[in-house]
Amino acid sequence: MDVRQLAAIVAVADHGTFSAAARALYTVQSNVSGHVAKLERELGVGLVDRANGGLTDEGVRVVERARRVLNEIDDIAADIASLDDDVSGDARIGVIGTTARWLMPALLGAVAEQHPRVHPIVSEGSTTTIVPGLISGQLNAAIIHLPIDDPELVVEPLFAEDLLLLVHSDHPLATRETMPLTELEDVPLLLPPKGAALRRVLDRAAASVDVTLRAQAEIDGVRLLASLAFDGYGGAIVPATAAPSQIDGDFRRILVPELPRRVVAWARRRRPAPSAATSAVASILASMVEQHAPSQPGVHLGDDAFPVHRSTS
Repeated sequence: MDVRQLAAIVAVADHGTFSAAARALYTVQSNVSGHVAKLERELGVGLVDRANGGLTDEGVRVVERARRVLNEIDDIAADIASLDDDVSGDARIGVIGTTARWLMPALLGAVAEQHPRVHPIVSEGSTTTIVPGLISGQLNAAIIHLPIDDPELVVEPLFAEDLLLLVHSDHPLATRETMPLTELEDVPLLLPPKGAALRRVLDRAAASVDVTLRAQAEIDGVRLLASLAFDGYGGAIVPATAAPSQIDGDFRRILVPELPRRVVAWARRRRPAPSAATSAVASILASMVEQHAPSQPGVHLGDDAFPVHRSTS
């Protein structure tokens, strides 16, 4: 088993066919086919379903580990190249959409300025879709929301953010700055679908004060919820960073004190140690959060920012 074989099977998984994989690897199809066939002989199983296309179940498992091996090889080379303090290499980072919208422009700009040889590769998604990629090694680190309980991960809280009611300035509630959750029972809201992580949080909070939230519509996606509220289609309860301070718009943020804060964290695998490029991004991210949090409504830093529930007295 060698690196060329692993690269070949990963390329087939990524590009769908042997010919497309060959183009991506700047080689000929026969080389890719030969590497995959040799790997199959060594492992004693078929990895590619040549009749129907795609990977076999064994192929899926091999590709998952092969990605991790190839990424680690890239990180080894980058770490050695970074020993002279000129950090270089890929930093494969997953990030939830609301934080991406708030922080990514500043973060990417700062990385480019401070470490021009670091190449960020950013994947946006939900926490539930990002964490498996982090554990498998497809991602070096991720910005996710808690709770996450996995012994393979090191988790460092970055900030806590309020869940806010977001409304257009023409909305009947637009004059309010604070609104008790009990007063929202008869208000039609744009809500996440039942079963979504944010919807579970909202329903639990509502049940604790004997309220049932009324769904005007159920929308799968926090950024879409915020966009619809911006455009006046209804009120939506979203994390504070879904309405970044740098966004201009005719909307209002309303605090609902009974709702818990959401904690956003930096997560990475416990082993191996993070690459130099990943560590550089983590350091810059911490600085960006500290710099931008004071100007972002609903974002909190410090040891007292992270309790799950706040007093409503």
